[in-house]
Amino acid sequence: MYRRLIFVLIFAVIVAGLSSILLYKVVIASVQNQPKTQGHKLLVAARDLGVGELIRDADVREIDWSGEAPATAIVKLDQVAGRGALALIYAGEPILEGRVAPKGAGAGLASTIPLGKRAVALRVNEVVGLAGFVMPGMRVDVIIAGNAPGSTTPMNGTLSRTVLQNIEVLSAGQNIEKSVNGKPEAAQVVNLLVTPEQAETLSLAGSETKVQLVLRNPLDTEEQATPGTSIAKLFGQSEPAPASARTHAARRPTAPPVAKPVMQPASDPPIEIFAGAKKSITQNGEGR
Repeated sequence: MYRRLIFVLIFAVIVAGLSSILLYKVVIASVQNQPKTQGHKLLVAARDLGVGELIRDADVREIDWSGEAPATAIVKLDQVAGRGALALIYAGEPILEGRVAPKGAGAGLASTIPLGKRAVALRVNEVVGLAGFVMPGMRVDVIIAGNAPGSTTPMNGTLSRTVLQNIEVLSAGQNIEKSVNGKPEAAQVVNLLVTPEQAETLSLAGSETKVQLVLRNPLDTEEQATPGTSIAKLFGQSEPAPASARTHAARRPTAPPVAKPVMQPASDPPIEIFAGAKKSITQNGEGR
């Protein structure tokens, strides 16, 4: 009885071992028969490259990339050397065409300005610069406060209105990279990324009015039309009509007076006067 049980167990172990060896050989053969993926040569950053930094030959290295290479990856060293980094590139990250400035654009802040845009410097303090929380990549609105043209002391007082909305901060002071720890950093100058028309507006506002930056959520890209406000509104007073409207009303031509018809007196009937045999006729006191 025990011999038969031992024989069955030995037979089962032998069958399981042969099955395992056969399965192993089949798996190895299938793996070896698979077509090998062709490797690619890619250029990756040899160290962390900051925004606006000029890329040199020693800053990149060539590696074997197994698998499909990114469509915009740069594979030749002469195509990346001498170009500036538009964004932070980490060590070991492939160099992509969209992450570096165009050829000839150089490095620094100027290379990070997109085509058709302008960078306008705005002098700020802790109030205007939101106590240092305005950092590169953030979005702000620009509010101005001043007196409207035409009068040095308008009846409405100081006027305030939003002139620009959803403006990207290109740099804060000397920093053109986002702060890693998110701590506020004092900056005397903030560069805003605007269109040429917005650059004219911002330049005039910075020299003629007081400018205030308003921080906004970067996901909130909708622009809202605002009527502005004044000192009179803050104190709950009704605003008088603008001076231009009052001047226009004063100069409005009035209708000429309607001439009343002149009533002509009715003429008296002629009077006949007889002096002896002589007859004369008198009308309105005149004789004939």
